[in-house]
Amino acid sequence: MHTCANTVFMDGRVKPDHDGQKSHTRLPAMTVRTLMIDVDGAVIRHPQGLRWDHDIETDLGVDPAMLQSAFFAVHWPEVIIGRAGLHERLALALPNFAPHLTPEAIIAYWFSKDAHLDQGFLDQLVALDGRYGLHLATVQEHLRAAYIWNELALKDHFAAIHYAADYGCGKPDPAFFEAVAQRTGHAPHELLLIDDSTRNVAAARASGWRAGLWDGTRTVAEVITEAELRPCAPQAHPRGDTKDTKGREGH
Repeated sequence: MHTCANTVFMDGRVKPDHDGQKSHTRLPAMTVRTLMIDVDGAVIRHPQGLRWDHDIETDLGVDPAMLQSAFFAVHWPEVIIGRAGLHERLALALPNFAPHLTPEAIIAYWFSKDAHLDQGFLDQLVALDGRYGLHLATVQEHLRAAYIWNELALKDHFAAIHYAADYGCGKPDPAFFEAVAQRTGHAPHELLLIDDSTRNVAAARASGWRAGLWDGTRTVAEVITEAELRPCAPQAHPRGDTKDTKGREGH
């Protein structure tokens, strides 16, 4: 795994000159080349903070608690990293909590309810005017990844999508950050994650990436600036899995 160069200090420290004297000239920052943007919680944010399954009992006659316990708790860990298909695992689970529905019906409802783009956030990315490459870095299974890329037309805003089922791992697993860096050909410090999860932000930083927390209280430009100025010093990786038993697809 790449690590940040230890000859460049981002925290205002000084570096000895060749004659042993300290220079007080601030060294140039390592360049961020590509922004890696989270999907759920950043690009997609629900009005009033509601979950996609908020009205599923009224609309489809599905108890959301049963959806969680019979499908997400049992099948999601393998679906999200690409070891099993969403359609096939829903077909196994539906008889236990919604025998009147097909996998297609659940998937269509879910994807349509989990599709509210934050246009203001996207506009801020556009306003960066090509200063960075724009990629998505997200925890998705194959079908929803294709849906948000094609049907929601995120392919018109971003150059690539990096997602859990494609890599066999996802945020906050250090293997995800290492694999994305390798695939893009960038050094870790050339990548900057914007994510609404503090755990994912910490994991990205521990993997040598730049990272900033998106909570909607600051502009995208402010989050980027803060992340770029933060010292790049990988630490022990916070371990964690990529499953999300609440159906948010783990960001």
